[in-house]
Parts: sequence; C-alpha cells; structure tokens
Amino acid sequence: MHHNFFGWLVVGAIAGWLAGVLVKGGGFGLIVDIIVGIVGAFIGGWLAGLLGIHIGSGMISSIITAIVGAVILLFIIRLFRRA
Repeated sequence: MHHNFFGWLVVGAIAGWLAGVLVKGGGFGLIVDIIVGIVGAFIGGWLAGLLGIHIGSGMISSIITAIVGAVILLFIIRLFRRA
C-alpha cells in the first residue's frame, strides 16, 4: 500500500509539474501540482477509456496519461480564474 501511495505522489508530482510547464503561467507549487497531477491522472484515464485509447501499462504510460489530464485540468482552472 505504501509503495502504491508513493507511486501516486511521484506520478502526480511529475505530471503536475510538467503540465504547469506546458501550460503558460507555470505551476501552483509542489502540493497543488501533485494534486493537479493526481486529479489529472483520473481525468486522463477516464478520457482515454471513453475514447478507447490504451497507451500501455507502467510508470511512463501513467505519467503520460496524467500529464494529458493535468493539462486539461489546468486549462479549465485557468478559464475559471480569468472569469
């Protein structure tokens, strides 16, 4: 269980940070970047399943899926912050 939780934190941190780099304006700080990355993993996984996309299993595919979801999440967050 601890390795799984640690894995989620690592994937979340990497995905959140990279999504912050890809989306103009940078990240929100380490803790929020991890949260954005973890939520992004759920969003990315849900969208991939909905579209019938499977990019594989393992840490790299999890990070890619989480980055895609986190970028989408950051765009949505930034839309609401502007409004």
